[in-house]
Amino acid sequence: AISASTVSTITAAIDREVAAFLAHPIADKYAYLLLDGITLKVKVAQGVRKKLVLVAYGITKEGQRRIISFRIARSESEAEWEAFLNDLYRRGLHGQALKLVVTDGCPGLRKALDTVYPYVDRQLCWVHKMRNVAKRVPKAMQKECLAGARKIYLAESRREAICCFKQWAAQWRGRVPEAVSCIENDLEDLLAFMNCPKEDWRKIRTTNAIERSFR
Repeated sequence: AISASTVSTITAAIDREVAAFLAHPIADKYAYLLLDGITLKVKVAQGVRKKLVLVAYGITKEGQRRIISFRIARSESEAEWEAFLNDLYRRGLHGQALKLVVTDGCPGLRKALDTVYPYVDRQLCWVHKMRNVAKRVPKAMQKECLAGARKIYLAESRREAICCFKQWAAQWRGRVPEAVSCIENDLEDLLAFMNCPKEDWRKIRTTNAIERSFR
């Protein structure tokens, strides 16, 4: 059996490490910044509750990856995201090396980025977008429709990606117009990753790295 005092001692030690991590200066060396809000189960006095955690994940130009910061938040509002991004900025992430910020398209986050990192290009996460497309497609059509949509981001060039979109849109607009509009309205932001070095495409077209880290 583990005593309550032992648990308290261990928890206090972890809390100190977390506090140090969240106060540590951030080197302004990241070429790509992935941002997402994820939901985790957290033990509180009343039992286990779901909590929202805002997460920043960085990738350097050399390919080094790490979680830069995380904070429990009440919501993904503009105010919550702006406070989180301002904390990154104050700790040293001024964005001088940033080429791209990858997000899920959360309105509050987009507005916060307009304030803190307004001049950095944006990339919408393809995984989140494909989930949104799937919601607009009848189950019987989903496999075929999504397979065609995947060809857009798997294209070898921006020109080829646009051709793939046009072919896919022509095939599906009459049957699932809302699904086509879901991609069409954000196509520029969905293809922003193609302006970066090709060897980086796979790791910057989604925010999957964040979910994988916490999983």
